Amino acid sequence: MNLSWSPEYEQFREEVRTFLAAEWTDADRAAGPEPEGLAAFTGASVRVDERATAFRLKAIARGYLYRHVPRRWGGGEQPPDPLKATIIAEEFKRARAPFEIMGQGPSMLVPTLLEHGTDEQKERFIRGTLLGHIRWCQGYSEPNAGSDLASLRTRAELDGDHWVVNGHKIWTSNATDADWMFALVRTEPERPKHEGISYLLIDMKTPGIEVRPLRQMTGDADFNEVFFDNVRVPAGNIVGARGQGWQVSRSTLKHERALIGSAALQRRTFDGVLLMAQALERDGRRVVDDPVIRDRLVQVETRLVASELHGHRLLTMSQRGEDPGLAGLVTKLFGTQLGYDLGKLAMDVSGGGGMLAPGEPCAPAMGMFGLAYMWSLGVLIAGGTANIQRNIIAERGLGLPRDARR
Repeated sequence: MNLSWSPEYEQFREEVRTFLAAEWTDADRAAGPEPEGLAAFTGASVRVDERATAFRLKAIARGYLYRHVPRRWGGGEQPPDPLKATIIAEEFKRARAPFEIMGQGPSMLVPTLLEHGTDEQKERFIRGTLLGHIRWCQGYSEPNAGSDLASLRTRAELDGDHWVVNGHKIWTSNATDADWMFALVRTEPERPKHEGISYLLIDMKTPGIEVRPLRQMTGDADFNEVFFDNVRVPAGNIVGARGQGWQVSRSTLKHERALIGSAALQRRTFDGVLLMAQALERDGRRVVDDPVIRDRLVQVETRLVASELHGHRLLTMSQRGEDPGLAGLVTKLFGTQLGYDLGKLAMDVSGGGGMLAPGEPCAPAMGMFGLAYMWSLGVLIAGGTANIQRNIIAERGLGLPRDARR
């Protein structure tokens, strides 16, 4: 394995650094960062500011951001190159410059529209979503359709040139702030449950939509229930063919699991935990000097580096046009378990102060790691529970027989 950079890539790194030095100055950095970490992952309820938008447009024009998206839809349109992508991510992080927006819209819906959407849908939604001007929530889960998502009961009936939607979604992240929802609805109730589902784009300002926040143990209400009462959705807002929503949703779930399992969030969290361990003292010595804590830090970072290298492996396979197979199925399970173990380590590093509420002056890191730990419990479930992921790996990756009861 050769981990050194060739002259070609060293030159590319210098090009990126030159661009960043000219376009993202000390004054921009001093103006304050955009939401990142958990806020970015959950959709960032604060709208992106215009200086970040202007910068992103320049970076997209240079081909540094959204490289997989064609220029006609607002992307950088560059050939796959995992090494260049890695350099860009490293240099943007070093410069503390706005990077690609995370969240359900850019990371989940946009790839789905690129694969299944019409040209009109791509033109209407992709550019604004990439720049953070259109925010999305996901309407999948229902009270009786969680792990068995195909049992969903929210119905849409075609009435002229509109779908009329009635039903109830739950665990909908950021529904109070979202502009649009991508949702699964049942359009052919007489068909087998996997075959009668369609994929709709729903304007959250449409009359008949009610959003009820769900208070969680963090004290916040990032999740919501959403009720539809004769909500009229233009017929042209269906993605893919009528009744083929389950196949379309597979694309979205694939990208959701890649997003949830990504090592990027864990890397930022680990760096913060390490800084906290170096800064805090307990019993007259730095927490980082405790041999048990040091051992756990090493173990977690070893797994984190393995996750990062696995990401590079998947990018390389994508560049070569290879099917990742089993390698692509393990990302979500491995990443969310790592996130949970990292959150638990953060709480142990925080000590008793980790029990303080976020924002308390004496709370280590202002209590953010307490939130990270509580969030890690939910992320183990999001996008398919750990046991569901193990079933997927066993059946689709290893070819083992399905459960007899299914």
